[in-house]
Amino acid sequence: MDRLAAFVEVFKLRVAVLAPGEPGTPALLLAGPEDGTAGRVVFRPGGFSELPPDARIAASVDFDNEANPLMSAMPEEVSVPLDGSPSLQATAAAFMAEAAGSRCGRSAALNRLAEVLVLMALRSAIDAGTQKPGLFAALAHPSLHRAVVSIHDMPSRQWTVDDLASRSAMSRSTFMSTFRTIVGTTPMAYLGAWRLTLARRYLMAGDPVKLAARRTGFGSAEAFSRAFSKAYGHAPAALKPARVGQPKMW
Repeated sequence: MDRLAAFVEVFKLRVAVLAPGEPGTPALLLAGPEDGTAGRVVFRPGGFSELPPDARIAASVDFDNEANPLMSAMPEEVSVPLDGSPSLQATAAAFMAEAAGSRCGRSAALNRLAEVLVLMALRSAIDAGTQKPGLFAALAHPSLHRAVVSIHDMPSRQWTVDDLASRSAMSRSTFMSTFRTIVGTTPMAYLGAWRLTLARRYLMAGDPVKLAARRTGFGSAEAFSRAFSKAYGHAPAALKPARVGQPKMW
């Protein structure tokens, strides 16, 4: 099961390489000696107050940070050594080669490669797991992640605790206990929170209330409105769609 697919689909990942001296708070950097040995990729959701002396390239990361529960659940820092992953090492090498050159499309290539580096860092963070209850602990769990990913991928399905326990190959009682310990809440509370997160994204994209409610598995627009108002302090109809500027034509 792809533990990152739903987040990549729902939330927009944007990575922009920073020019030397450019203002901004980078969240991703490639660090290490000039020869590329013993290098590392470092990702900090909160950014860096000061770059390490061996930083070579820095980039700003926007993964819909405030709305994306994956970002708020991340550890303070993810540091991945290049020599521990051939694919990461190859991507970093391609990244550095683009940075050192001046070929056409260089900026776009750098940003796309930086996106891949972010995704690889997230993979590493999930694989490493965490002792802190929450989303990353759930995604790292060898069996519980199947239920969590099922919720992420199929939010409109009318899930029951028994369904989710079966996905994780656990008894109902073991699943309930494990879920609360690892995630820090109940399966149905997590499902409801994920549905509301998605529904808010759909509303901001311009979906009518009824459609957002149906896409996220709420029984009715009224039930959705009550849950949304309780969670966000205002009715879904009060949320204005994000305005996207129109390209200038000539």
